[in-house]
Amino acid sequence: MHTVETSKAPKPVGPYAQATIAHHFLFTAGQVGLDPATGQIVTGGVIPQTQQALANLTAVLAERQLTWADVVKTTVYLSNMADFDAMNEVYAKVMNGARPARSTVQVAALPKGAAVEIDAVAAMKKDKGSDS
Repeated sequence: MHTVETSKAPKPVGPYAQATIAHHFLFTAGQVGLDPATGQIVTGGVIPQTQQALANLTAVLAERQLTWADVVKTTVYLSNMADFDAMNEVYAKVMNGARPARSTVQVAALPKGAAVEIDAVAAMKKDKGSDS
């Protein structure tokens, strides 16, 4: 098992890695709308937070030369299901045609008061730095 870290995404706020590689899959930690430069949640609600969370995930994927086309599953956690449509609109634009399987659930609360958190699982090829 290998861990993945990039300075282009926020440092973890706990004892975990940004992502872990195991058995030709990259499993990301959940990303909220934290600005990697400031360590603060972006302001403006679910739309900018979704954009930032997906940008953070894009940076983690890119660290291993992966894109959203390599992602096979995402999970979206919303603190308010009323934000589903707004989140979904941003999500669809960022996916740019990629259609990984996805679960979306409402949770009681998210770290740092975030409105949204997203994690991803990507399939890796042996030549993209995966383990055996």
